[in-house]
Amino acid sequence: MSRARVGEVELYFEVHGRGPRLLLVSGTGGDLRDEPGIFDGPLVDSFEIAAYDQRGLGRSAVPPGPYTMADYADDAAGLLDVLGWDDALVMGISFGGMVAQELALRHPGRVRRLVLACTSSGGAGGSSYPLHELADLPDDDRIPLQLELADTRYDAAWRAANPDAWASLVRLMGARGAAGRDEPGRAEGAALQLEARRHHDAWDRLGDVVSPTFVCGGRYDAIAPPENSERLASAIPDARLALFEGGHLFLLQDRGAWPAIAAFLSAR
Repeated sequence: MSRARVGEVELYFEVHGRGPRLLLVSGTGGDLRDEPGIFDGPLVDSFEIAAYDQRGLGRSAVPPGPYTMADYADDAAGLLDVLGWDDALVMGISFGGMVAQELALRHPGRVRRLVLACTSSGGAGGSSYPLHELADLPDDDRIPLQLELADTRYDAAWRAANPDAWASLVRLMGARGAAGRDEPGRAEGAALQLEARRHHDAWDRLGDVVSPTFVCGGRYDAIAPPENSERLASAIPDARLALFEGGHLFLLQDRGAWPAIAAFLSAR
């Protein structure tokens, strides 16, 4: 558990595991205190994983805004410098996948292999759902709506038939993001991230990605719909595509997702 000065921002990061070096870039509102976390998953058994709280989030600092996607990508490259990693495998989840696209475009020599999970290119390739439009809703309204967007199977009929499972999902979603919510600057940092997210557009540049790339997503995702994954993969030279049985949380829903990702990252 460490902090590093990267340009204008101090980033909180952790490194766990053994094996090939993997930089993990988290999604909207990501905080390493959230549970379950990336270090609770299977990749830590096969890779040395560096993960961090992005600027404005978690235990990282909140520099003055506005933030751009280039800022987030440069933060990731700067963290690699701090770690002494000339390059790394890179996996970006949701918003982190947008950052990972920018990282691969701005710092192509730093990314050995690239996983883009439940994310979008923006522009003509399609944007992820405008979560900034939900930011001011009370939790009792926002959380159920986000769950319905996260998996289109969670419709009214499913909720009526599975009240206990639905209540458990609502509790889980409410707990994520609760850590540090009232800390100074956290609301501002979260809003700045959402503003950068809404302007993400790498579509016209994706043909310049040189890293072997695996695009993956959930079949029932309405935040980063499967057609966005399909277009993203089609625009990146020789990218592989896989859709799994789940929604925006397919990594928790489909047992085949992590082994497929690990196999891609381990390939030579």
